[in-house]
Amino acid sequence: MDIILVPGFWLDASFWEEVTPALEAAGHRTRPLTLPAKESVDAARSGINLQDHIDAVVEVLDGLPGKVVLVGHSGGGAIIHGAVDARPDKVARAVYVDSGPLGEGGVINDELPAVGDDVPLPPWEDFDDADLVDLDAGLRQAFRDRAIPEPRGVAYGKQQLHDERRYEVPATVIACEFPSAMIREWIAAGHPFVAELAKVRDVEYIDLPTGHWPQFTKPEQLARAILAAVDRTTTRQV
Repeated sequence: MDIILVPGFWLDASFWEEVTPALEAAGHRTRPLTLPAKESVDAARSGINLQDHIDAVVEVLDGLPGKVVLVGHSGGGAIIHGAVDARPDKVARAVYVDSGPLGEGGVINDELPAVGDDVPLPPWEDFDDADLVDLDAGLRQAFRDRAIPEPRGVAYGKQQLHDERRYEVPATVIACEFPSAMIREWIAAGHPFVAELAKVRDVEYIDLPTGHWPQFTKPEQLARAILAAVDRTTTRQV
């Protein structure tokens, strides 16, 4: 199975490096992506928007035979959902890592401070304590040393969806900051934050208690969670 791995804000393909070995050892083909304008700290980010990042994922999807699994971390969850909407027949499962699908007209985070066309990684004190669980001082410094500014147009851009067949694509939510029981409670209460997730017909949850960056704090456990989602996907297809 081809597995496309879409990073969250301030990350590029290399941030999956401790997750991919276990996936490949299980016989899968991993395709971690570096999205447009995130090739380097000095990349030009003017004019790059959310749709550009979705289109980059769709381009990879279109180049692969058969169905694939999409994995999106954090803001990457909105991006893979846009790709699911664009190519519902090409996606066997969408896996949301401490994230979820973003609905029509939603934005990933337009409250993040921007500097021109860049949204740099904020100071750690700007994050909630739940974000930073298990992210020790060494990991924080390594992250900051490698962090790449997010294009403002991606963080602030509105999601545009067109195909309700996206709700038929099975989804897995790997719940890190908040336990899956809490997410289910939000859905039952009609919380707008999970309104799009509530419309997906087939959703499973895997709890992986840690902070917002499990590829740093618990990469082996994250790989096992992704493998579990992929294994259930291939079983469904048999």
